[in-house]
Amino acid sequence: MAVTVLNRIPVVGGVAYIEHVRTLPATFNAVLSAEPDSRYFRHAIAVIANGGKAGYVAPEVAAGIFEQVRSSAAPLTCPGRRASHSDHETSGVEILLDFTALPLNAPA
Repeated sequence: MAVTVLNRIPVVGGVAYIEHVRTLPATFNAVLSAEPDSRYFRHAIAVIANGGKAGYVAPEVAAGIFEQVRSSAAPLTCPGRRASHSDHETSGVEILLDFTALPLNAPA
């Protein structure tokens, strides 16, 4: 069974938001926003950073925390950072999030 590394949650779909992603500083705060009406993924969790969408929490993680994010009384925020060159080269991931301080029951 794979273990989710909570300080390296990948943000996907960055290609669609690359212009915004490129304006982000090396580190930033991100807001998680459930999108239950997404036509692509029923557990979509958008990542909002510096006032714009930067992508989505990776589906394999989002499926396990979607209801918690959607039902949260307050917006959930977490630190984010630009991925390293090697992260980008091996996976195409541009951004990583750190969920270690979030009150979530992340999937194992």
